[in-house]
Formats: sequence, C-alpha cells, structure tokens
Amino acid sequence: QVQLVESGGGLVQPGGSLRLSCAASGSILSISAMGWYRQAPGKQRELVAIIFRSGSTNYKNSVKGRFTISRTNAKNTMYLQMNNLQPEDTAVYYCYARNLNIDYWGQGTQVTVSS
Repeated sequence: QVQLVESGGGLVQPGGSLRLSCAASGSILSISAMGWYRQAPGKQRELVAIIFRSGSTNYKNSVKGRFTISRTNAKNTMYLQMNNLQPEDTAVYYCYARNLNIDYWGQGTQVTVSS
C-alpha cells in the first residue's frame, strides 16, 4: 500500500509559477515510477510528467521546457515545478505512483491559471 498526499495548488496569473509536492508513505521502496496527471473539466485525465526509479523522466510535449519533475533522494517526496503557466494548464493535478503493478493516486490539487 502507498499513500499519496499532494499540496501546492492554487490560483496564479499567466506567466506565473507554482510548485506541487507529493508526499508518499507506506511501501515506497518498491515504487517503480511516480508522476503527475491532470484533468481539466470535460477532458480525460492526461499524463503531465513521470519519473522512473532510474531517475529518467518523460514529459507531455506542451509542458517541456516549462515544467520540471523531481524527487528527494529518499524518494518519498516528489515535486513538479511549473513555470510560465498558461490558462490551458488549468486542471486538477493528481499525484501517481506505480508499486508492484498497482497504481495509486492522490486526492488531487486544483491549479487555476487566470488573470
């Protein structure tokens, strides 16, 4: 079992920045990947960024160069640094972890980009 708790969402103006955090607890040593998904109203949930146990990362094309995913050395906290936010980034952002072929999700945190 893995528990995930997100924090750091909020309201920001276009061009602004936010940092999301995801604290993982439980059976974290066997996590093979962690990432961030987002879901905008009326749209499907989509992968934003993912980091694997090896440290390699992948990003959604539209966030490359603006978002950075990272994690602590203890691998129990993951971050998503979001710069130059745009209105189309508005969504609920969910923390994700894959552990022994089981997917775990956080409760979600709202990110709203608006002037």
